[in-house]
Amino acid sequence: MNASASRNPHSATIDAAEVGKFDALAHRFWDAQGEFRPLHMLNPVRARYVADRATLTDARVLDVGCGGGLLCEALVRAGARVMGIDLADGMIEVARLHAAEQSIDIDYRVMDAQALAASEPAAFDVVTCMEMLEHVPQPAITVSTLARLVRPGGSVFISTINRNLKSFLLAIVGAEYVMKLIPRGTHEYDRLIRPAELASWGRAAGLSLRDVAGLDFNPYTEHCRLTHDPSINYIVHLERTGPALPP
Repeated sequence: MNASASRNPHSATIDAAEVGKFDALAHRFWDAQGEFRPLHMLNPVRARYVADRATLTDARVLDVGCGGGLLCEALVRAGARVMGIDLADGMIEVARLHAAEQSIDIDYRVMDAQALAASEPAAFDVVTCMEMLEHVPQPAITVSTLARLVRPGGSVFISTINRNLKSFLLAIVGAEYVMKLIPRGTHEYDRLIRPAELASWGRAAGLSLRDVAGLDFNPYTEHCRLTHDPSINYIVHLERTGPALPP
């Protein structure tokens, strides 16, 4: 789910250990009751959030850190032309196979977001980056890269996890150690991101914050919904209103 194609483990947008962590689980990505169950629960709400705030019909959309293609497929069904990039080879292989089984046309690439921004700047109407930002070494640089990928007036959507005591207790201790919804060690508290930090990185990169919404899901009822409380999981809508500056 960590997007990048460079094999340099010291890159600002790559953590080789994080890539390996997800690559090892790639074969279980489409098991809705497995390690990626929370993503399957969140995905319809994430996709609807994007569709409600951006025109997707025939839009060129990029999903950075696409994993096995969960969001990519939903966006294609909403009418978009989608490219998905990720560093984890296994994830891209799974994504391609699943898309072929569903007869869905998606351009999947094992590719670095920074390399794509250099070769195709401002090429996308919409850029999404879901549940990835908390896994990269320097998220501010990743946000800057996302800004360079989207056209002026285009939208960037990012979902991640807030950093506070509540999120530590529920998203890490509760989800990983008590309920075992996701593997232990999936998230590191120090890498979690406050909405104000994300908004600040966006402004520095030429992105204006348009909306922040909480993503609340109940693992018992498997119900997920948008809320006004971003204290744990949240999603933001940013718009490119200024020049996309290099990191």
